[in-house]
Amino acid sequence: MSSILTNTSSMVALQTLKGINANLTKTQSEISTGKSVASAKDNAAVWAISKVMESDVKGFKGISESLSLGESTVAVARQASETVVDLLNDMKGKIVAAQSDNVSRATLQDDVDALTDQIKSVVGAAQFNGLNLVDGSSSAFNANGNLGSDILSSLDRNASGGVAISNIGVDAQNLSTTAGTAVTAATNSVATLTENGGANDTTQVALGTNFLDTAGAAAGAAALKASEAGVDTSVSTGLVAGDVLRLKVGNTEGSYTVQAGDDNNAVLSGLKNGLAAAGLDDTKFDLSLGAGTLDVENLTNEAGIAISLTQERGTGALAQLENLSVATETDAETALGNIEGMIQSATTAAAAFGSVQGRIETQANFIDELSDALTAGIGTLVDADMEETSAKLQALQVQQQLGVQSLSIANQAPQSILSLFR
Repeated sequence: MSSILTNTSSMVALQTLKGINANLTKTQSEISTGKSVASAKDNAAVWAISKVMESDVKGFKGISESLSLGESTVAVARQASETVVDLLNDMKGKIVAAQSDNVSRATLQDDVDALTDQIKSVVGAAQFNGLNLVDGSSSAFNANGNLGSDILSSLDRNASGGVAISNIGVDAQNLSTTAGTAVTAATNSVATLTENGGANDTTQVALGTNFLDTAGAAAGAAALKASEAGVDTSVSTGLVAGDVLRLKVGNTEGSYTVQAGDDNNAVLSGLKNGLAAAGLDDTKFDLSLGAGTLDVENLTNEAGIAISLTQERGTGALAQLENLSVATETDAETALGNIEGMIQSATTAAAAFGSVQGRIETQANFIDELSDALTAGIGTLVDADMEETSAKLQALQVQQQLGVQSLSIANQAPQSILSLFR
């Protein structure tokens, strides 16, 4: 049936043309924006996911900047530590020369003092953006629970959408010449040793359960970090990680820095190894570990050999430089033992900074690669396939032309009804 009131063919052609025009508009939008999902109305779920990922990419850019700043800070500290090692080695040469009798000790002492001043200058200048990791000024605890600083290293998003940050803890290395606060956790039984065979030819350095605990007292069985909740570092009768013990036997002084988790035997064993590393003559003295004691036995026939124990908290690893002397043969011998320990401390500091600097570089590279991967993932979700879009545009333009032609034909159909009334 033909009707002049209802043109079904025209309505079908019109709706088809509207659909073609809508698709053509969307395709033209993809071409102009380069995105298949440019707004939430295009695909709400994909758009939301892409926005979260874009937010993370911006966050990672900030993390990359933080890592760059942190790497520079650690690089300065590492360079300073390595320079201190070189200067200490130069100083060792002066001290070794002072072991001879026919040398100008005054001149050598001037050289030692000059090198000491230079070391202080290097340590004091080793700051980046106001942060110095080697001068003992660090007072905040880092992610490792040690004195130092944190470097923002990652942005971690879990499956439920929660976000947490991760840090790389950089431990400060105190290479200052500042003496620490005296503590009294350990005791030695005598001040001098008698000759071999005498009543006091053996002394004992003893440690009880003198470690700081989490109750603010000194009743712990092992060394805790100063950052442990409840630890009171103002209590001087117990040890905590980082405390330094020095035992001097005759002219040889050995040292040990308490490590987290150390018990009595670990501390005493470390002190024994420190004396051996400082060059204690094992033909003159015998070191042995007892039940909670370090026993030092005099194997010589010399009486009155001095023995002393000092303990310090917060001391600089180079504190012995302040009183380092080669003025006499005895002083030079003592200085030789001390310089070995300081070289080892500075070397350990440089190695620690080098290790964390390598970790920061690795993390920085990972963050860059992760940002690139996220950016590529966002592109996969929302970017338009331009080859496909180009082909689609050509097809839609043809369809539009045909749709217009079809609508024109449908609109002419009522005209044929006039012929029925002629």
